[in-house]
Amino acid sequence: MTPQFEEARRLLRLARRDQEVFGIIAMAGGNTHAAAGFHAQQAVEKVLKALLCASDLDFPRTHDLESLALRLAGSPYALPFSAEKLRPLTPYAVDFRYDDEVAALLTEREMRSIVAAVVDFASAKLGAP
Repeated sequence: MTPQFEEARRLLRLARRDQEVFGIIAMAGGNTHAAAGFHAQQAVEKVLKALLCASDLDFPRTHDLESLALRLAGSPYALPFSAEKLRPLTPYAVDFRYDDEVAALLTEREMRSIVAAVVDFASAKLGAP
């Protein structure tokens, strides 16, 4: 196993951790939408960076999910759906973290669907348990 592939699997493990935290926060209800969105965004970001590592592709330090997904185009790890689908999660990384009035760009159900699709895709591609 190459160092890039090992790093990819490590990032996938971290993404699953964020996915789990997202689930816990999303079920808590109350005023937790921004926190849930943050962990959903982080899970997807780490998966995309895992896939980029596995592809041996460079990526910048960014939270922009759409731009990360577009870097995968043409690789064996390209997502099976439009990178545009990830765009509404990006503001949860930074814009909404310190704002007490958050626009709900996605519902928790929509977030859960996106995170699950991306994590499941990467798990199948990277052969991770």
